[in-house]
Amino acid sequence: MNGSSHKFSVAPMMDWTDSPCRVLHRCLTKHALLYTEMVTADAVLRGDRARLLGFEAFEHPLALQLGGSDPAKLAEASRIAVDFGYDEVNLNVGCPSDRVQSGRFGACLMREPQLVADCVAAMRAAVSIPVTVKCRIGVDDQDPEESLRILIDSCAQAGVSVFAVHARKAWLEGLSPKENRDVPPLDYALVYRVKQERPSLTILVNGGIETLEQAEEHLRHVDGVMLGRAAYQNPILLTEVDSRFFGSAPIDLETAVNVYAEHVEHQLHQGARLHTLIKPMLGLYNGRPGARQFRRHLSEYAVREGAGIAVLRDALAFVRERRAA
Repeated sequence: MNGSSHKFSVAPMMDWTDSPCRVLHRCLTKHALLYTEMVTADAVLRGDRARLLGFEAFEHPLALQLGGSDPAKLAEASRIAVDFGYDEVNLNVGCPSDRVQSGRFGACLMREPQLVADCVAAMRAAVSIPVTVKCRIGVDDQDPEESLRILIDSCAQAGVSVFAVHARKAWLEGLSPKENRDVPPLDYALVYRVKQERPSLTILVNGGIETLEQAEEHLRHVDGVMLGRAAYQNPILLTEVDSRFFGSAPIDLETAVNVYAEHVEHQLHQGARLHTLIKPMLGLYNGRPGARQFRRHLSEYAVREGAGIAVLRDALAFVRERRAA
């Protein structure tokens, strides 16, 4: 994986960026860096690794996001990630959920920058692939001007050079995880300043970015953009990523959809359920003729027992017929 992959990435998102979602996104962009959902180090060490960590070779470049605060466990989980073939391991210092707080990982680690530095140092000592950090600008009553710089500098001293910064605080008391994605104000300017002060580091900005035009504006100030919900809710915008950010040919949507449909058919033969495979497709045609019928057909028929590839092909026909008309 080369450094330019960080120029545009799709954020790790719990319950969203599973393997079917990543395969669809890879059909739409060859170059963007993709991330898994967060997996805890404990789950990697004790759980069903094939289910938790397995992915299609097609998904590269791909990073595994780990959650945890025990350096030894994170180091071992990182070694396992290498065995599975991941291109990068990312430490979650940004998730604000209650479950994360009770496990002493995620955004609450913004309060323990030295512990985070110890974690990434252990991870880096264990593997040769990049170890990166995704963080917030602070939590609760922290001063982001201090908390973000302290965290980044502590991790940089431990050898980390790539930081994805969700440019909001997380309020661990009083806001739900959903509210923490929208309510705290964005402070992109702080992230820009941190980059300006630390030119040798690779700084990515995340949070509230909805269009590729906004992404291009951010890239005037930082090294990379990490797109979250917009990539999931309006995945068609990913077809322009390669041409805008990587100097490659744009992706043809029809071709990409056909490739994904072939993947769906193959997975169905392997015993997968259709509704899990089409879930990331539901927003694919948002705002285009036939989108409503496409979503309605999939939502109604894909959940039925024995639903096969014909359900997807029939749904796609609604879009194609409207486009032809």
